[in-house]
Amino acid sequence: MILSFGWNGPLSGLVCGVLFGYVLQRGGLGNGCRLSAQLRLQDWTVFNVMFTAILVAASGLYVLELAGLVRQTDLFVPTTYLWATLLGGALIGTGMSVGGYCPGTSIVGAAAGRLDGIVFFVGLIIGVFLFAGIYDRIAPMLTAAAGPEAQTLGQLLGLPVWAVLALLIGCAVAVSWFTRRTGTSPSITCAD
Repeated sequence: MILSFGWNGPLSGLVCGVLFGYVLQRGGLGNGCRLSAQLRLQDWTVFNVMFTAILVAASGLYVLELAGLVRQTDLFVPTTYLWATLLGGALIGTGMSVGGYCPGTSIVGAAAGRLDGIVFFVGLIIGVFLFAGIYDRIAPMLTAAAGPEAQTLGQLLGLPVWAVLALLIGCAVAVSWFTRRTGTSPSITCAD
């Protein structure tokens, strides 16, 4: 997709990444204790920020598609590879539970000058180079057990896009209601 003002490729990715990082920082996700508290089901800030981002992106794409500005065929939907997903989820989940950062929030923490964010960001860079070094040897495992080929959630479930959006909004409302009712709404105070 080429943006209407002529930006495409790396420049648009960089601009969107900086804007996303700003939103993460403003949402308090540049601090590792927030994500750790989310994993302990004590602070739902991470869920609220990330799920809101998903809803805004999904709704925006739907509106753009209805307006004829984006076609579904213009969007890349990758095939899910089950072993790769399980391995990546286990590794990232372990790192998140140990240090409280995911790749994106470690960059935000590092940019904010947090020492723990810098350490995790350096670890991220080292991990990328190590992964690139062994990729050819593990590629057959990573491309094994292909799941549904290039399907959106709506295609997978056999639902129209509006129904998937309604389900996502319902999920967000239910989690918000549940966390407020059980007293597990955002309450963790993180030192900045």
